[in-house]
Amino acid sequence: MKVFTPALVFQKMPSGKGRDKFSIQCLECFGKNLYIGTKEGVVEYLTVNNTSAEESLSVREVGKRQMGRSGAIGQLTAVPVLNHLLVLWDGSIAALNMFSLELLPALKKIQNVSLFYVSESAVQTDSVELIAASTKRKTVSVYKVCVDRWECVRQVALPQEPVVLAAHGTCLCVATCDRYFLHDYQSQATLDLFPHNLGKQNIIANKCGKGEFVLNGPGCLGMFVMKNGTSQHPPVQWPDGVVDAAVHFPYVLALQNQAIHIYSILDQQLKQTVPLQSAKSLVSTEESVFVLADKEIHRLSPVPLEDQIEELVKSQRVDEALMLLDRLQDLLPGDSYKDLYKNLVCTSGMIKFYREAFVEAKELFIKGELDPREIISLYPAMPIMSEDFTPQTKAVSSAKDLWMLSRDDRPTFQQYLIFLDDFLREVRPTGQGQMCPQDIDSALFKLYLEQGEYGKLDQLVSSQNNCNLQMCVPDLKQHKRFFTLGLLYQSQGQHFNAIQTWVKIVEERSEDPSHISIFQHIVNTLSNLDHKPIIWKFVDWVLQRDQEAGILIFTRTHTNSHVTFAPEEVLTILTSYPLAMTLYLEYLVNGLHSKEEKHHTMLIASYVKWILESIEDDYNNNASKEEMRQKLQQLLWQSSSYNVDAIYDQITPSFLYVERAILLGKTGKHKKALQVLVHEEKDQQAAESYCRRTSAGRDRKFTQATFLSLLQIYLESGQHVITAVDLLNKNAASFDLVSVLRALPDSWSLKLVLRFLSESLRGTVHDKRMRGLEMSLAEVETLRHKHVLMEATHERFRVDRGCVCHSCQKRLTGPEFLRRPTGELTHISCHGGESGR
Repeated sequence: MKVFTPALVFQKMPSGKGRDKFSIQCLECFGKNLYIGTKEGVVEYLTVNNTSAEESLSVREVGKRQMGRSGAIGQLTAVPVLNHLLVLWDGSIAALNMFSLELLPALKKIQNVSLFYVSESAVQTDSVELIAASTKRKTVSVYKVCVDRWECVRQVALPQEPVVLAAHGTCLCVATCDRYFLHDYQSQATLDLFPHNLGKQNIIANKCGKGEFVLNGPGCLGMFVMKNGTSQHPPVQWPDGVVDAAVHFPYVLALQNQAIHIYSILDQQLKQTVPLQSAKSLVSTEESVFVLADKEIHRLSPVPLEDQIEELVKSQRVDEALMLLDRLQDLLPGDSYKDLYKNLVCTSGMIKFYREAFVEAKELFIKGELDPREIISLYPAMPIMSEDFTPQTKAVSSAKDLWMLSRDDRPTFQQYLIFLDDFLREVRPTGQGQMCPQDIDSALFKLYLEQGEYGKLDQLVSSQNNCNLQMCVPDLKQHKRFFTLGLLYQSQGQHFNAIQTWVKIVEERSEDPSHISIFQHIVNTLSNLDHKPIIWKFVDWVLQRDQEAGILIFTRTHTNSHVTFAPEEVLTILTSYPLAMTLYLEYLVNGLHSKEEKHHTMLIASYVKWILESIEDDYNNNASKEEMRQKLQQLLWQSSSYNVDAIYDQITPSFLYVERAILLGKTGKHKKALQVLVHEEKDQQAAESYCRRTSAGRDRKFTQATFLSLLQIYLESGQHVITAVDLLNKNAASFDLVSVLRALPDSWSLKLVLRFLSESLRGTVHDKRMRGLEMSLAEVETLRHKHVLMEATHERFRVDRGCVCHSCQKRLTGPEFLRRPTGELTHISCHGGESGR
């Protein structure tokens, strides 16, 4: 994998005048400005014409400065905020102007320095901190460097003499002759890291990020250490003999004499090897990494992130590409990152898709917000309704031809069809699915129809959908799925076509196995429909086949329906359908609690007509007749809104004696009603029940009169003596004893009515005692209230000769007077006069 592009920046050509002693020792870079320190003590100032690796580089020499007759330049550091270039030469630090390379006389050299570091995290607008390690001493000095002066502000003691030094703020990363450690000169805290073998490996301690250092650890491990001593990245195993290392996130570059090995910090894997002869150090900048050789300077420019990701995708290393993109998202504009991320996730999904890892593929397609048409277009015979759609997904090397797969490997292709169903159903209700709802629904329709999944097909077309009718209708007719065709029409708002299609199935008895009760479905649809003309169009057809089912069209109540039917227009339609008429009238009376006389009268009349016709035609069983009579009698008893005379005239010629008695009772003719029950119905039990029912809720006098009338009817007939005795004995409390004694014949013996007399007397005595007890309890309650009142109003007050009557204003001369609740005193005679007025 190519992650960096090498380019030659500078090359010192041989002078041809004897032995060339030129050798590059160190480098500093700031923008287009390059500063080279040589073995001969020369500082050269160069400018590079561009920073792009794609264009040819040209270097222009701006100036140079000879620091002395001999001695190599040890270190160069630019301080742009001050326009200073700090040079370590001959054991001392000198300050030059960055652009003229003139020595700054105000800043005297700092002597006895072996290495130094400028702390960037402490950079302010007018000064920086310079950390300098003294030669052969266990201390470092911290200098405050300004434009025209520098001064030592702190001396920091170290456990050992520093060999390599790096810093982040107040934290120093120090390498000594045998180990690495961290030292915070602000808190004076020291943290040992790990030892190293100076004889077998080079010491490396470089700053590599915000608060992080890269170190050459034991066992040829590139260690990443935060300034608090922890590590956020696993170590990198690099080759033996590494002389320098630099980090250009997310890569770490390990330099050997003959090559540069580039590893990913994210997965610790080797990504690229760049061969370079005699390279000896690395300098990392924000834009690139410079490689120094004796007479050459090379620049390694990072390959654009998009190109790296594209290369990984081509190699099907998508997981690696996703990890790379995720860690570098801060380096990309927001929109660019989102688009790149979505494309990458979708490409990863495609690779999983063709590897038949369908669960992972579906998650990636949803996560990457893939246009569902991209997947639909891969399948043979799957329709794409959008005319302007063009597939955008990049092809992957492992792609399969689903057209050939459908012919040569049907079981595998079936798994792909299952995935299509699962994916489209999951994205259908989401914003991702709303990009192309017609394409999704039409594809699901085609899939279910061709695969014979008729349950899913009916569920799809019966709910809100965006299926294309021009495509779906012919397909359903070809497969003879007429019930499903009706569901599709219904979901598209074409209710007339839907019902007409189902009616055709019922009339022609078409062999459509899609539904077990199409007729019932028609009724359900009509009862939920909001369009009256369509209901009137098919209601006769429904009633002709099943009156009981057809009446549901009018009696079902649905909260989402805005259609209401006036009872009169429904009754007009139901004239030719007596059973439906009865059921609808029951709905009005019992369900809607209608109080209209017409509805109650018509319902009772329909009951009577049904009962009479069932007797004449003998087509109903006795259980149905009894059930209907029970309903009729219950309605006659409970309702008070029907025309009694009209119903009485209708049933008079019939055998409905109990019903006739109820009607007579409604007009107050109770004795005549009882005579009908006794003499015509010949049902003494019914007569007795009539007395109880009519007396319920009435006063005692009415009850006694009603039972006495029944007793008189029994006595007048002369054939119901035993019945009369039973009536007296069972209902003694319902008779007035004196009235009964007057009505009984003289021929009756005392023994015959002894039980009645005993219970009547017992009841009379009991009633008298209960009344006395109730009066006593009432008196007690009255006294209790008086006591409470007296307690509440009891208080002392003084009456003397000076008290006068509130009414007449005369003196109270006697001990008798009245006191009002408001406290005024009056003569008794004055109070009586006021009450009279």
